[in-house]
Amino acid sequence: MNNAPFILWLDDPAASGSPLLGGKFANLAQMTTAGFAVPPGFGVTTSAYRYFMTANGLAEEARRVCQMCSALTLPEIRNATAHLLERIANAPMPADLEAQIRGSYAQLEAKTGVSALPVAVRSSGESEDLAGASFAGQYDTFLWICGADSVLEHIRACWSGMFGEAVLSYRVDGETVIAKGDYGMCVGIQQMVEARAAGVMFTLNPLNGDRSKIVMEGCWGLGEGVVKGDITPAQFVVDKVTLEIVDRKWTPQTEEYRFVPERGTVDIMPIAPERTNAVCLEASHVRELATLAKHIERTRGAPQDIEWAISEQGDVRVLQVRPETVWSRKAASSLVAKARSPVGHVLARLSGTRVTRQAAVAEEGKS
Repeated sequence: MNNAPFILWLDDPAASGSPLLGGKFANLAQMTTAGFAVPPGFGVTTSAYRYFMTANGLAEEARRVCQMCSALTLPEIRNATAHLLERIANAPMPADLEAQIRGSYAQLEAKTGVSALPVAVRSSGESEDLAGASFAGQYDTFLWICGADSVLEHIRACWSGMFGEAVLSYRVDGETVIAKGDYGMCVGIQQMVEARAAGVMFTLNPLNGDRSKIVMEGCWGLGEGVVKGDITPAQFVVDKVTLEIVDRKWTPQTEEYRFVPERGTVDIMPIAPERTNAVCLEASHVRELATLAKHIERTRGAPQDIEWAISEQGDVRVLQVRPETVWSRKAASSLVAKARSPVGHVLARLSGTRVTRQAAVAEEGKS
């Protein structure tokens, strides 16, 4: 094995843009270095993933499965990967790697001052955001995971996600992306934000590619309400130059996603009555988010797809940043599609507390 670290913290200068963190977490490390308000956390690097796979004799089987997937149907992929997934779930974690993960989680608890700290466990694959392939929505995120034992269990689940049928069948221009290389998986461990409101924003209009606008959607509670699409979000279109809100739509929100302690899961629950008929974002927060979006776009030099959350204390946090991969590669069009959610049509569905971006993004990339 090489000397690449198993753990990289988001605020480590060596983490910014590091390929060891995969696409998603490398972006967050860059945002942290640039001074944006990103929740603290660390990445269990692609080097750690490869160490686990090699130590348990799984690396060659993984390569074989990935290379053969382009010729298989979805049922055949499920059959071909069943043995590998079982071994990933049950193979022993190397003692030195487990010790580093447990120690890093304890350090994050100490940094935040919270015992059994709730964290998001986020997949961050090397294959994400490859040129010509958005790869959004193919990997898993698990929310509100508490305790080192559960963190270790969900790290394995993220590694297993490398070999799900959605990933292994993901195609761009008719070619299976994952078969082109020996890609690794970083798993990001990041403090949860107890969100009063959350959502997504694009630094262009995803309906027509208009780069003079910022489009955002938000809802009360955790961002699953927007990502899943089963809560009608508040929608805002903001002029990128003047920060004027040029269009807004909202409907009363009766439910929200939040952590339910007695269940130990994130679920959709009735909303507090005083919030039902209130818009989740005040005009001041819309402008603050639009200003943040402009700053992120300027820092990264291209249109961006940004996930955000606002805490109960009113603090804005950046949860994910990735390049917008559809309109940013095209000339902006003046044609406007039929009215529909400007952001939600490219976002994901999820199951339980598992958050995934859908192949809808990939489908748009074919247009």
